Amino acid sequence: MKLQDSVIAITGGGQGLGRAMAIFLAEKGAKLALIDLNEEKLAETVKLVEDAGSEAKYYLANVAKENDVEGTFERITAEFGKLDGLINNAGITRDGLLIKAKDGEIVKKMSIEQWQSVIDVNLTGVFLCAREAAAQMIKTKTKGCIINIASISRAGNMGQTNYSAAKSGVASMTVVWAKELARYGIRSMGIAPGFIATEMTSSMKPEALEMMSKMIPLHRMGQPEEIAHTVAYILENDYVSGRVIDVDGALRL
Repeated sequence: MKLQDSVIAITGGGQGLGRAMAIFLAEKGAKLALIDLNEEKLAETVKLVEDAGSEAKYYLANVAKENDVEGTFERITAEFGKLDGLINNAGITRDGLLIKAKDGEIVKKMSIEQWQSVIDVNLTGVFLCAREAAAQMIKTKTKGCIINIASISRAGNMGQTNYSAAKSGVASMTVVWAKELARYGIRSMGIAPGFIATEMTSSMKPEALEMMSKMIPLHRMGQPEEIAHTVAYILENDYVSGRVIDVDGALRL
């Protein structure tokens, strides 16, 4: 895919990895359709995309709501004329142990709200956005690409039953869609980031960040731009499909 004048949708495009991807792709000439719930952050990202020399529109939508997603992707195609790529980036965390006990007494359990909210956004949201993006690509006969942001936590991470389950599902769906959508010229790929320096990690205590960095063989956290670079590689290479690329500094050995 040529990124110049391509139309790429990014969920969670208001900040963090989504914003970094948008700016990186804008510098390569892509046009961005940014999806999020925070209008202020979305407007900021649109301005940064314009400063990078490209154009963007933003769409307020909850990726876990079917009607929102269907309407949003119809609008994107109507306003841009096509859709070349989707980056399923929106995600949340609601961490906690499955069961916390002390001296044989149950102190706390992961709540159904903790479980369901993460599954709704991180798994169902990915499913809905990919489905609607693929439908628009097929309607316009566009040979596009869907990129799902998974996580190295898909292998199982303590305190993240909900998140790990969702990201494992995302990785599996990536492979399924590569097989199902190939007949339409649509590719499906995944990226599994390790610890990346974003707003989410910047709020952590310095000693926790230092300890985390020491665990990584490259002895540093990844930068959002390094994930964005991987996104660009996938979009530009028309023969990669059905795989999940770990970008984690060799943390998941």
